[in-house]
Amino acid sequence: MPLAAELKDRYDVVVVGAGLSGIDAGYRLQTMCPDKDYVILEGREQIGGTWSLFKYPGVRSDSDMFTLGLPFEPWTGEKSIADGADIRDYLERTAAKHGIGERITYRTKVTAASWDSSSAEWTLTLSTAEGERTVRAGFVYLCSGYYDYDQGYTPDFAGRDDFRGQVIHPQFWPDDFDAAGKKVVVIGSGATAVTLVPALAECGAQVTMLQRTPSYVLGLPNHDPFAAFLRRTVSPDKAYTAIRMKNAVQAQALYQASRRAPKTVGNMLRKGVLSQVRGSSVTEKDFTPPYGPWDQRLCIVPDGDLFKTLRDGSARVVTDTVDAFVPEGIRTGSGEVIAADVIVTATGLRMLAGGGIDLTVDGAKVEFGTRYVYRGLMMNGVPNAAMCVGYTNASWTLRADLSSQYVCTFLNHLQAQGYAFGYPHVADPMAARTALDLNSGYVLRGMTDFPKQGDRAPWFLHQNYLRDRRDTKRADLTKDMVFVRPGQAHDIEEIAAPAVV
Repeated sequence: MPLAAELKDRYDVVVVGAGLSGIDAGYRLQTMCPDKDYVILEGREQIGGTWSLFKYPGVRSDSDMFTLGLPFEPWTGEKSIADGADIRDYLERTAAKHGIGERITYRTKVTAASWDSSSAEWTLTLSTAEGERTVRAGFVYLCSGYYDYDQGYTPDFAGRDDFRGQVIHPQFWPDDFDAAGKKVVVIGSGATAVTLVPALAECGAQVTMLQRTPSYVLGLPNHDPFAAFLRRTVSPDKAYTAIRMKNAVQAQALYQASRRAPKTVGNMLRKGVLSQVRGSSVTEKDFTPPYGPWDQRLCIVPDGDLFKTLRDGSARVVTDTVDAFVPEGIRTGSGEVIAADVIVTATGLRMLAGGGIDLTVDGAKVEFGTRYVYRGLMMNGVPNAAMCVGYTNASWTLRADLSSQYVCTFLNHLQAQGYAFGYPHVADPMAARTALDLNSGYVLRGMTDFPKQGDRAPWFLHQNYLRDRRDTKRADLTKDMVFVRPGQAHDIEEIAAPAVV
């Protein structure tokens, strides 16, 4: 692996993070801005981001790989919903094939970024295997996602220290864990819990999924017959493009139907589940959430694996609150004691804006939560910087790639017009709303510290890939933007007076 000592002193662009977003950013920079010198800084020791971090049993994508995959490198795997290891292998192959891997420096974490308008440069403080050092950059692109890699979220359950067994958070799964013969209680109902339950059952555990709030789940086949047909009849690139668009359209159609007719879609989803768990102990209550479809992300069940474990009795669902951990397991709010050897707290993640980087502009600290987000990726008053955030209602990569294309177009505009830097500017007051349109617990807990959307374009996202795809190509790069030429004296007023209070 390349080491931090091999870094140069300056780059045109620094990309932070070597997950899906970072690899996509590298490709777009190479093809759209071939004269730009860039590096990808990765704090961990492996490519993959989320897919190198999470190693719990059965870890898999919660979006189909034809849309989660990178648009320039066809996904050729047989499964539409891929295992974490397969996704990581795909990223490693892609980075090697396109020469992106040569641009990644591992074990290099960005801890601070300081912008100086007089030199039109960022100075990044790095924590490396060989100690602290700095690197300068003309543009910084944060592709580190929005999760805290160092800690997950676990509620303060009463009596936790009384439990005699093992407690595991999925984000920190022990390598030597053997589930065979154990009674395992998985607290949670989201994508992680829905994945863990059948995987642990397959490993020989007797599993209880204890959900305090049910989720909407959707069973899908893990092998796409349309994809198989196209792969036999046209080139891999053409097949991948067509399948990608088909799946993106289908996902958007389901989302729009959910927003316009939530009761109808909710009933359809619930009946679909109940039809697949006949003969089990599951009741309608267990899959009737107290919110509408897509108020939180749908949980995908590939090939109905969760339903099979519920039917054969190797797993069950209990919908109840957690009163307390007790020596032999968990006591629920209704008084039932669920015996457990192991408790898995699939209770969520912590969100972290910008990877926790300490950001300053001309000596003033930038609080992410006091900023508006421009076109879903830049922040008002913050020059030559962007933050990649994917969709909440579709595959992450669909939005990430649009963001990377916009970054490249922005860089080319600076160069063509002779500007040193540019930043979004809020000319008139506007109402603020959260950047992610979900009411999931992890979103509600973390959104205070994230930039806010505004009430008008280009300060909000449509959460519609087809519309955003069109708008990205037609975007007016000058709208609500301030551009500054080299040597031009300029004070960024929004640093002293943040727009969102």
